[in-house]
Parts: sequence; C-alpha cells; structure tokens
Amino acid sequence: MRSTRDRIRHAILFEVIGLALIIPLGTLLFGLPASDMGVIGVGSAFAATAWNYVYNLGFDHAMQRLAGHTRKSLPLRVAHAVLFEAGLLVILLPPIAWYLGMSLVQAFIMDVAIAAFYVAYAFVFNFAYDQTFPLQSWDKVAVEPFR
Repeated sequence: MRSTRDRIRHAILFEVIGLALIIPLGTLLFGLPASDMGVIGVGSAFAATAWNYVYNLGFDHAMQRLAGHTRKSLPLRVAHAVLFEAGLLVILLPPIAWYLGMSLVQAFIMDVAIAAFYVAYAFVFNFAYDQTFPLQSWDKVAVEPFR
C-alpha cells in the first residue's frame, strides 16, 4: 500500500493540476467570472483533497482485504473514479448552490459537468501516477492493468 507521504503527494499533485485545468475551462463553459470559478475551484479542491485521502485510503484497505493487493485493473479504475466523484458530488452540491445563489437543480447540473471532467481527469491522472510512482509490491502480483 502507499505511504502517507505518497498519498499526500498524490493528492496535492492531483488538485494543483486539476485547478490549473478547471478554472479556465469552467469560466468558459459556465460563463462565470474567473473569481467565482476560482472560489468554487479552490473550495472544491480543499474538500476534494480531504475526500481524496479518506476515499483512497478506504478503497486501498478494502482492496487489500478483499484481493490481497492494491493493483487496479481497468474496470476497477473506472469504478474507482466514478465512485470517488459520486461521493464528492454529494459533499459539494449544497455549498456550490449556496455560494452561487442558485437552486440545487442548477448546482447539480453544473456539478455533474465538473464531475464528468474530473472522472476522465482522475482516470488519466491516476494511471499516469501509478506508472510514474509504481509500488515494488506490484511486481509480485500478476495483475494485468487492462484486464
């Protein structure tokens, strides 16, 4: 399993790169001022960073218990990303609606669009992260990454 230091590096890199992408994209897509998108982005990043740590720690413990390792196949990576974003959507929906002064339905539509971006981004980022920072224990497990 990954160390606490590695998990912190993972979470920080994920959020910094994500913010660099989502603030300008969100400003264009939603027509919000960059300052509002920045507040939403940074606030969401803080919440997501905490959720990222808790979620990935729990997911890895569950995998270790159920499979005896933490190496993720392609279908498991997809499920991992979707479940992460679903949990984050529940966490972020009320504060986004409140801050932007919109209904929960409007905030939900906006949040789903942001979550769709982050599902794809999370998949790509986590795959690249695992390739860049592999665990030595994975060499002992015969799991194909695309099976």
